[in-house]
Amino acid sequence: MEIVAKEAGASLKQAIETRQARVAVVGVGYVGLPLAVEKAKVGFPVVGLDRSAERVASINRGENYIADVDDRELADLVASGRIKASTDFAAIGEADVVVICVPTPLNANRDPDIQYIVHVAEQMVPYLRPGMLVSLESTTYPGTTEEVLMPILAQSGLEVGKDLFISFSPERVDPGNARYTTRNTNKVVGGVTRTCLDIATTFYRQTILDVVPVSSPRVAEMTKVFENTFRAVNIAMVNEMALLCDRMGLDVWEVVEAANTKPFGIMRFNPGPGVGGHCIPIDPFYLTWKARQYDFHTRFIELAGEINILMHHHVREKVIQALGKLRKSVAGSRILLLGVAYKKDISDWRESPALKLIELLERDEAEIRYHDPFVPAFVDQGTERTSVELEAGLAWADCAVIMTDHSRVDYAQVVKNAKVVVDTRNATARVPSGRERIVSI
Repeated sequence: MEIVAKEAGASLKQAIETRQARVAVVGVGYVGLPLAVEKAKVGFPVVGLDRSAERVASINRGENYIADVDDRELADLVASGRIKASTDFAAIGEADVVVICVPTPLNANRDPDIQYIVHVAEQMVPYLRPGMLVSLESTTYPGTTEEVLMPILAQSGLEVGKDLFISFSPERVDPGNARYTTRNTNKVVGGVTRTCLDIATTFYRQTILDVVPVSSPRVAEMTKVFENTFRAVNIAMVNEMALLCDRMGLDVWEVVEAANTKPFGIMRFNPGPGVGGHCIPIDPFYLTWKARQYDFHTRFIELAGEINILMHHHVREKVIQALGKLRKSVAGSRILLLGVAYKKDISDWRESPALKLIELLERDEAEIRYHDPFVPAFVDQGTERTSVELEAGLAWADCAVIMTDHSRVDYAQVVKNAKVVVDTRNATARVPSGRERIVSI
């Protein structure tokens, strides 16, 4: 049995090094599809698995839907047979390497919801065989790989570290970042055993310039949530500075600019209307939830979350202040949101601060429309919304609120044509005229 086990690991490693290993990527969204493309580009045969028949059909037509993936590259890889997609989990049975990239949201109580990881693991069990690597990339709390994923996969009867190899390697995707991509962003990897780590690092080194091995999946899991908690806490600090500067009559943007001239001991973070996306609003709660199991209260992290949520209400107050310039109340006013994506120049609107502001203002009986060149339409809480043309939207609105500072928007035109503007991103800083109509956070 030991000889068979060694052969299983050695055979898999060789298949990876020669790029003959067949790769299955489960979940072909913002994380999974770029990963699948990078693996296919260097020669690995790749199948993308997803419950969305629409995504699967799009890939099989060679049609891209992720901004960070090159349209031509995907089309060429599909045409050459290097990438295909399926909704059928039976494809796992043909894979040598399985990478899990499924969502890990929060439930209604803001506790971790890892149901998609559990579901995928359970679906995989019948198709596991000796000599396979399973790597989890979905962001989660420390312990998930060994406490949740591994026991489910062990139901296959395969012994982890002997004939089944398991690792955790957190995704570090930054949508819209042209400088740091899947290939040149350092990759942390933790294996359940030394052999698992060796095989997993070999796999990731085929397409990633710098792979960083760590001692365990728990370290890798903690690394991921620490990275994003670090950002959340620092964003909260600068948001609290924005609240204080507003109270003191100071321009927080001028303060941030001045502080950033120091060549050491400072790292720039900008204030804004809150935090959004698939990581920053969620990952700190994974950590605080896990900490409670150790009778540890993460007061600093939870306070940061409270401050970032408070910014939604601060922006609402700024809208009230702006409408006051027109002697209008929020009720019955027409509000145009400029941008619903959670950050500039991307189409991802998950957990966007704009969604919460819409909820708050509609509760105040305001009428809401939005303009976003990257998000033509979206559905949130059962309500479908469609982007309006900028010029028509400005003519319609009593107040324009800049929630996302997209590069495609002409902010001089916004200031010129809007009755009043609330700027949460300092997007109008270089607009010389009409300053009296701008209310900044």
